[in-house]
Amino acid sequence: MKKLIILNIAAMLLFACQSKSNANTPQESTEQETTVAADTPAEGTEVGNKYIDFKLPGIQGNNVAVSDYVAKNKYTLVDFWASWCPPCRAEMPTIVKAYADFHSQGFEVVGVSLDNNRDSWVISIEQLGMTWPQMSDLKGWECAGAKLYNIQSIPANILVDQQGIIVAKDLRGEELLQKVAELLNQ
Repeated sequence: MKKLIILNIAAMLLFACQSKSNANTPQESTEQETTVAADTPAEGTEVGNKYIDFKLPGIQGNNVAVSDYVAKNKYTLVDFWASWCPPCRAEMPTIVKAYADFHSQGFEVVGVSLDNNRDSWVISIEQLGMTWPQMSDLKGWECAGAKLYNIQSIPANILVDQQGIIVAKDLRGEELLQKVAELLNQ
């Protein structure tokens, strides 16, 4: 019986953050601008291709573009997450560690939230110690940036070099730390 309960909990967490499971994330309208720079979602978003730039509102309401950070840093991690996603929250200490360990060497993180609720988004940023740039159009799974990269579940991320080339995708845990260390030490 104990194993069955554990399996059920694991299954719920696994599927908790997939694109069609946003029933617990009520839609909230926003008047803020969402700008994207590509016509076809997910076209060319594989490792080895040039990233697709996009711009969404930041925490202060100002527009934030991924390109604002890519050219200024050796590597930029574009991290797709949401405050209501348990696996995202569980992964965040690793990203916080990567940022603390490698930011001074040219590593940046740009958070892209699939939240619908501004208060939950902002509170989670503080709670999780996310001191890097954040953006969200507060449209949940309809997030323009997530659509460009065909994000179907979160957490998800892409790692982009200074020339704008995608060098890795969906790095987690120790794999993220090792990859960033390896790239910065080349």
